[in-house]
Amino acid sequence: MFFVIVSSGAAWSVTAIWLNLDGLARAGALGLLGSAVLATLFARFRRRRLGWAALGLSALGVVGWYQTIEPRDDRNWAFDVARGVKAEVTGDQVTLRDLRDFDWQTQTIATERWITKDYDLNQLQSVDMLTSVWDSPDIAHLLVSFGFSDGERVVFSVEIRRELGEDFSQIGGFFRQFELVLIAATEQDIVRLRTDKRREQVRLFPVDLTQEQMRTMFMSYVELAQELDAEPRFYNTIAANCTTVVYGLARSLKSDLPLRKSLILSGRLPEYLDDLGVLGGEGSLADRQASALIMADAQERYPEMSFSQAIRAR
Repeated sequence: MFFVIVSSGAAWSVTAIWLNLDGLARAGALGLLGSAVLATLFARFRRRRLGWAALGLSALGVVGWYQTIEPRDDRNWAFDVARGVKAEVTGDQVTLRDLRDFDWQTQTIATERWITKDYDLNQLQSVDMLTSVWDSPDIAHLLVSFGFSDGERVVFSVEIRRELGEDFSQIGGFFRQFELVLIAATEQDIVRLRTDKRREQVRLFPVDLTQEQMRTMFMSYVELAQELDAEPRFYNTIAANCTTVVYGLARSLKSDLPLRKSLILSGRLPEYLDDLGVLGGEGSLADRQASALIMADAQERYPEMSFSQAIRAR
């Protein structure tokens, strides 16, 4: 047991150091860790209790260092996550600033446009869930789109906040490598990027909520925007990702929402919503999943429609 704990702890510590430090700091930390492991093993061979004491001290040192890693909002961010949405509320009126409305030419090149829009909560009339699959059908990115009676739509997306030149790593998501950001965007930006440029499989599912529930859900995103603006947070591959954060928001609608593996296997979220009785549409679940698929280049198929109308055309 002792040697299993030492080897597991050493592997975790090496990964954390490698992902969060570089250069001389990384080399020095790895050297100290190696020395601590050797000292712990030596102490264990001399006396059993001494080995456990050395292990405890080494663990305290690693944990103490790890706790000094704090989320920041002043890094050199990738251009598409450079700004998290900011929200102001006055009565029934919500103003969203730094709303993304990019015109994407390729997957990585876009004409940048950050805008400000006002929304009247009394005009809120629909909520749609979008799942975007790029590889395994069991894993999807989750987006939530709110529609208003005046034709306006806004999409919220909980994402990792990558630094310039940084790539996403699921392992890094366990080790405080990425901050969390809430992006608010137009459908023309954030959905079209996935359907037309990245060629991901994107499905759009209506969600049946009451007017009060839609308002509560929208305001949950507004509050998250305000919280992240006040204090940054870390992304976590399991505990704080695009699905689990939304689950936390959804609990404002129903505090006893069940926890299921579909919250990790996010591609199965339609099944979760169907079991809860809030997944809209007609027919079997398989029928609704088939009809939910958004075709690439939807607006070219329906040039007389807006993008939002085109992706909902059947």
